[in-house]
Amino acid sequence: MTFRRIALAVLAPVAILVGLAGLYIREPPVSADSIERSPAYQNEALLARAWALPVARRYGPQGYLYQKNQSLCGPTSIADVLRSEGVAADPAVVLSHSNARQIFGFLPVGLTLDEEAGLLERETGKPVKVLRGLSLDSFRAEMAKSNDPSRRIIVNFLRMPLFGRGHGHFSPVLGYLPEEDLVFVGDVNAQFRPWVVPMSRLFEAQDTIDSSSHEKRGVLEVEAQ
Repeated sequence: MTFRRIALAVLAPVAILVGLAGLYIREPPVSADSIERSPAYQNEALLARAWALPVARRYGPQGYLYQKNQSLCGPTSIADVLRSEGVAADPAVVLSHSNARQIFGFLPVGLTLDEEAGLLERETGKPVKVLRGLSLDSFRAEMAKSNDPSRRIIVNFLRMPLFGRGHGHFSPVLGYLPEEDLVFVGDVNAQFRPWVVPMSRLFEAQDTIDSSSHEKRGVLEVEAQ
């Protein structure tokens, strides 16, 4: 192999990573309809109540894991689920068990809902329910299960309907506040961190099409250890 070919072989993946990183890092201003402008979004009193919910208490807030790069929301969400059950887990180890294409610890196209389900099933050793195309009422019933210590839930949503910017994302659902019909999402992106959101907004965000799989996003449910 010539020097030119060696250089291209080395530089091509680097260029891809730089391009993807730039795509993720560039953030437009907060849009007028972003949930960040909602009084409930990261309201201290609501967050205190949310972290006191039966399942949320098992997640944190101390020790909650955040993704090391913008593509690792799927493995990080699974690691947080495992840690909520008292199992030592590292997103890098979870990632190593994935068959998805990786470049230096980066997932160029992330994970689809079904790929995340397969990885979650492998790591927990439990069957995983893949729920997509739910009605709003069925979605609300599923979110209510996030307060059941015998269940763990991960939601796959598109950030755009919530924040007016961003891409597909995975995060654990840490709980549900029924009085306000708010869902407590444990966002594994450290730039956002956990927040509460109206049920209807999260429903719309997960009821979207993943451009990689050409199928709807949705929810994963698994029994706790």
